[in-house]
Amino acid sequence: MILLGNIIWLVLFGLCSALGWVLAAVLMAITIIGLPWARACLTIASYSLWPFGRQAIRRDILTGKQDIGTGDLGLIGNIIWFILAGVWLAIGHFIIGVALCLTIIGIPFAFPHFRLASLAIAPIGKTIVPTQIANEALMHDQTRENG
Repeated sequence: MILLGNIIWLVLFGLCSALGWVLAAVLMAITIIGLPWARACLTIASYSLWPFGRQAIRRDILTGKQDIGTGDLGLIGNIIWFILAGVWLAIGHFIIGVALCLTIIGIPFAFPHFRLASLAIAPIGKTIVPTQIANEALMHDQTRENG
């Protein structure tokens, strides 16, 4: 079922979505100082091609260690990103997601757009992994917090 959803997604939405993220990556890379954002955009572009069965997760939750993108510099980077490009990409994904919710057939394809909108707001410090690995990391993080 995941394969079928990804194939339908790729044909109907994935290519356009990925092209938007690649365009954002190119614009960020042109500035040179936007290279960290360009890398994040390319990661999200690959996710937007094949979203079913994968999930975005914070790297510190996945690895158990903070890095430059999950600390204070990552927060500053996400704020700058949000102002420059994130808000526009998030709005675009959100509007498409709402439009898809207007039809019963479109509802399953609206959820990846909502996840991409959420990811567009603050992509620095996140990575894309298979859903099973993300769920295991989240469970491990909860047990680390509780015990």
